[in-house]
Amino acid sequence: MITELQTERLQLRKMQVSDSPGLFKIWSDPEVTRFMNVRCFTAENQAIEMIQLLDDLSQDNKAVRFSIIHKESGEIIGSCGYNAFNFANGTAEIGYDLAKSYWGKGYASEAVSSLVEYALSSWKLKRIEAKVEPENRNSIKLLQKLGFTYEGILNQDKGAEEAASDLYLYSKLISN
Repeated sequence: MITELQTERLQLRKMQVSDSPGLFKIWSDPEVTRFMNVRCFTAENQAIEMIQLLDDLSQDNKAVRFSIIHKESGEIIGSCGYNAFNFANGTAEIGYDLAKSYWGKGYASEAVSSLVEYALSSWKLKRIEAKVEPENRNSIKLLQKLGFTYEGILNQDKGAEEAASDLYLYSKLISN
Protein backbone atom coordinates (compact mmCIF):
# COMPACT_ATOMS: atom_id res chain seq x y z
CA MET A 1 0.00 0.00 0.00
CA ILE A 2 1.23 3.50 -0.79
CA THR A 3 2.66 5.43 2.16
CA GLU A 4 3.51 8.83 0.66
CA LEU A 5 2.57 11.30 -2.07
CA GLN A 6 4.26 14.61 -2.89
CA THR A 7 2.79 17.79 -4.36
CA GLU A 8 4.35 21.19 -4.93
CA ARG A 9 3.63 22.45 -1.40
CA LEU A 10 2.55 19.31 0.46
CA GLN A 11 3.71 15.94 1.62
CA LEU A 12 0.96 13.37 2.12
CA ARG A 13 2.39 10.77 4.48
CA LYS A 14 0.57 7.76 5.90
CA MET A 15 -0.55 8.70 9.40
CA GLN A 16 1.66 7.78 12.31
CA VAL A 17 0.88 7.80 16.03
CA SER A 18 3.48 10.58 16.38
CA ASP A 19 1.10 12.76 14.30
CA SER A 20 -1.51 12.69 17.06
CA PRO A 21 -0.75 16.14 18.59
CA GLY A 22 -1.11 17.90 15.23
CA LEU A 23 -4.17 15.92 14.19
CA PHE A 24 -5.81 16.37 17.59
CA LYS A 25 -5.43 20.14 17.22
CA ILE A 26 -7.33 19.94 13.91
CA TRP A 27 -9.92 17.35 14.94
CA SER A 28 -10.74 19.24 18.15
CA ASP A 29 -11.94 22.27 16.16
CA PRO A 30 -15.74 22.10 15.86
CA GLU A 31 -15.65 24.06 12.60
CA VAL A 32 -13.38 21.40 11.05
CA THR A 33 -15.32 18.40 12.36
CA ARG A 34 -18.73 19.92 11.55
CA PHE A 35 -18.94 17.91 8.32
CA MET A 36 -16.85 14.91 9.34
CA ASN A 37 -18.38 11.60 10.41
CA VAL A 38 -16.80 11.90 13.87
CA ARG A 39 -17.56 14.10 16.83
CA CYS A 40 -15.20 16.88 17.79
CA PHE A 41 -12.29 15.35 19.73
CA THR A 42 -11.78 16.35 23.35
CA ALA A 43 -8.61 14.41 24.21
CA GLU A 44 -5.45 13.52 22.30
CA ASN A 45 -5.94 9.81 22.98
CA GLN A 46 -8.94 9.97 20.61
CA ALA A 47 -6.55 10.99 17.82
CA ILE A 48 -4.24 8.11 18.72
CA GLU A 49 -7.14 5.66 18.63
CA MET A 50 -8.29 7.02 15.25
CA ILE A 51 -4.78 6.71 13.79
CA GLN A 52 -4.55 3.12 15.05
CA LEU A 53 -7.98 2.26 13.60
CA LEU A 54 -6.98 3.74 10.24
CA ASP A 55 -3.69 1.84 10.35
CA ASP A 56 -5.58 -1.43 10.93
CA LEU A 57 -7.76 -0.69 7.87
CA SER A 58 -4.62 0.04 5.86
CA GLN A 59 -3.03 -3.25 6.91
CA ASP A 60 -6.11 -5.02 5.51
CA ASN A 61 -5.97 -2.95 2.27
CA LYS A 62 -9.41 -1.50 3.07
CA ALA A 63 -8.40 2.17 3.38
CA VAL A 64 -5.41 4.47 3.86
CA ARG A 65 -5.27 7.91 5.45
CA PHE A 66 -2.49 10.47 5.12
CA SER A 67 -1.41 13.38 7.27
CA ILE A 68 -1.16 16.49 5.11
CA ILE A 69 2.15 18.16 5.92
CA HIS A 70 3.01 21.67 4.76
CA LYS A 71 6.49 21.26 3.27
CA GLU A 72 7.76 24.72 4.13
CA SER A 73 6.74 24.69 7.80
CA GLY A 74 6.67 20.94 8.48
CA GLU A 75 3.28 21.46 10.17
CA ILE A 76 0.44 18.94 9.90
CA ILE A 77 -2.40 20.92 8.35
CA GLY A 78 -5.00 18.20 7.79
CA SER A 79 -5.63 14.70 6.60
CA CYS A 80 -6.91 13.00 3.48
CA GLY A 81 -7.12 9.58 2.02
CA TYR A 82 -9.03 6.71 0.61
CA ASN A 83 -11.92 5.84 2.97
CA ALA A 84 -12.70 2.62 1.15
CA PHE A 85 -11.43 0.59 -1.80
CA ASN A 86 -13.17 -1.81 -4.10
CA PHE A 87 -10.36 -2.93 -6.38
CA ALA A 88 -12.56 -5.62 -7.97
CA ASN A 89 -14.90 -2.90 -9.25
CA GLY A 90 -12.15 -0.30 -9.75
CA THR A 91 -13.51 2.22 -7.24
CA ALA A 92 -12.41 4.19 -4.19
CA GLU A 93 -14.05 6.71 -1.87
CA ILE A 94 -12.01 9.71 -0.74
CA GLY A 95 -12.23 12.02 2.26
CA TYR A 96 -10.32 15.05 3.52
CA ASP A 97 -10.14 17.68 6.24
CA LEU A 98 -8.00 20.78 6.70
CA ALA A 99 -7.12 23.06 9.59
CA LYS A 100 -9.25 26.21 9.45
CA SER A 101 -6.21 28.49 9.16
CA TYR A 102 -5.40 26.83 5.81
CA TRP A 103 -8.88 27.08 4.27
CA GLY A 104 -9.23 28.98 0.99
CA LYS A 105 -5.55 28.71 -0.02
CA GLY A 106 -5.75 25.79 -2.46
CA TYR A 107 -4.24 23.18 -0.13
CA ALA A 108 -7.29 20.90 -0.11
CA SER A 109 -7.47 21.04 -3.89
CA GLU A 110 -3.77 20.20 -4.14
CA ALA A 111 -4.05 17.24 -1.76
CA VAL A 112 -7.26 15.82 -3.26
CA SER A 113 -5.91 16.20 -6.82
CA SER A 114 -2.92 14.12 -5.80
CA LEU A 115 -5.15 11.38 -4.35
CA VAL A 116 -7.32 11.25 -7.45
CA GLU A 117 -4.41 11.29 -9.89
CA TYR A 118 -2.62 8.48 -8.05
CA ALA A 119 -5.70 6.26 -7.82
CA LEU A 120 -6.57 6.70 -11.48
CA SER A 121 -3.06 6.41 -12.92
CA SER A 122 -1.23 3.98 -10.62
CA TRP A 123 -4.09 1.76 -9.50
CA LYS A 124 -6.02 2.18 -12.76
CA LEU A 125 -9.26 2.73 -10.87
CA LYS A 126 -12.25 3.79 -12.95
CA ARG A 127 -14.25 5.70 -10.34
CA ILE A 128 -13.49 7.95 -7.37
CA GLU A 129 -16.37 8.90 -5.08
CA ALA A 130 -16.90 11.52 -2.40
CA LYS A 131 -19.88 11.90 -0.06
CA VAL A 132 -20.66 15.44 1.05
CA GLU A 133 -23.25 16.99 3.34
CA PRO A 134 -25.46 19.39 1.35
CA GLU A 135 -24.49 22.28 3.67
CA ASN A 136 -20.77 21.80 3.02
CA ARG A 137 -20.59 24.35 0.19
CA ASN A 138 -16.78 24.61 0.23
CA SER A 139 -16.31 20.88 -0.27
CA ILE A 140 -18.89 20.85 -3.05
CA LYS A 141 -17.05 23.71 -4.81
CA LEU A 142 -13.76 21.83 -4.44
CA LEU A 143 -15.16 18.65 -5.97
CA GLN A 144 -16.75 20.55 -8.85
CA LYS A 145 -13.47 22.40 -9.48
CA LEU A 146 -11.69 19.03 -9.72
CA GLY A 147 -14.15 17.69 -12.29
CA PHE A 148 -16.36 15.59 -10.03
CA THR A 149 -19.97 15.15 -11.12
CA TYR A 150 -22.99 15.32 -8.83
CA GLU A 151 -24.82 11.99 -9.03
CA GLY A 152 -27.61 12.39 -6.51
CA ILE A 153 -28.63 12.15 -2.89
CA LEU A 154 -27.91 9.24 -0.57
CA ASN A 155 -30.98 9.48 1.63
CA GLN A 156 -30.40 8.97 5.34
CA ASP A 157 -26.82 7.71 4.93
CA LYS A 158 -25.20 7.13 8.31
CA GLY A 159 -21.69 8.16 9.32
CA ALA A 160 -19.60 6.37 11.91
CA GLU A 161 -20.83 8.31 14.96
CA GLU A 162 -23.55 10.55 13.67
CA ALA A 163 -27.27 10.22 13.12
CA ALA A 164 -28.38 9.39 9.60
CA SER A 165 -28.56 12.37 7.25
CA ASP A 166 -28.78 13.00 3.54
CA LEU A 167 -25.48 13.15 1.66
CA TYR A 168 -24.66 14.24 -1.86
CA LEU A 169 -22.72 11.74 -3.93
CA TYR A 170 -20.05 13.06 -6.30
CA SER A 171 -17.86 10.98 -8.58
CA LYS A 172 -15.07 11.27 -11.08
CA LEU A 173 -15.13 8.62 -13.78
CA ILE A 174 -12.45 7.51 -16.20
CA SER A 175 -13.68 5.86 -19.36
CA ASN A 176 -11.64 3.46 -21.45
